[in-house]
Amino acid sequence: MIVDITAVSRDLAVHSIAQLEGELFGRGAWNENMVREELDAPTRTYLLDVFGETEQTVVRGYAGFWYDGEDAELMTIGVGKAHQRQGIAAALLKTLIDKAKRQGAARMLLEVRVDNEPALALYQRFGFERMGLRKRYYQPEGIDAYTMSLDLKPRIVGFAPAQTVSTRTTSGASGAGTEHASNDTNTLNENTTTNGEAR
Repeated sequence: MIVDITAVSRDLAVHSIAQLEGELFGRGAWNENMVREELDAPTRTYLLDVFGETEQTVVRGYAGFWYDGEDAELMTIGVGKAHQRQGIAAALLKTLIDKAKRQGAARMLLEVRVDNEPALALYQRFGFERMGLRKRYYQPEGIDAYTMSLDLKPRIVGFAPAQTVSTRTTSGASGAGTEHASNDTNTLNENTTTNGEAR
């Protein structure tokens, strides 16, 4: 079940994400302090895939993004190896995209390792397109990263019909919430780092 990260205790979230990071990303994994700093940073949106109730809750996957007021930067998606190939990463990504749209983001951006075939297939299935290449982006291995983007607002092509302008004026403001994300991708898990990379 996909839930907002606030649905579980902060300690459980931090510990579970750090454990999954270690399982999935080896030397590039975030430790508990790094996870806590990321979750406490401003304008972050984080989701968890959980199973079980209260004391028995198991975190199977996690994902998040950072919204800068224009673009949503996918920071991380990760799914534990025992729970991969069950559609969890796709469900997390779909929910993140929906949240980014509701917050008013124009695009979602990410970086992903060029050798992470499952992550690339997932992103392409959701309509992400390659923008460029960052050489030796993932350290310490020195692996290149593709930059990818997904337009969240439809583009107008050609001429659009004229809109009727209302003479009635209203006062007030509407705002969109902002939140952010985490690390990189591997196997059927994705994740991004503080620079917005999908591992």
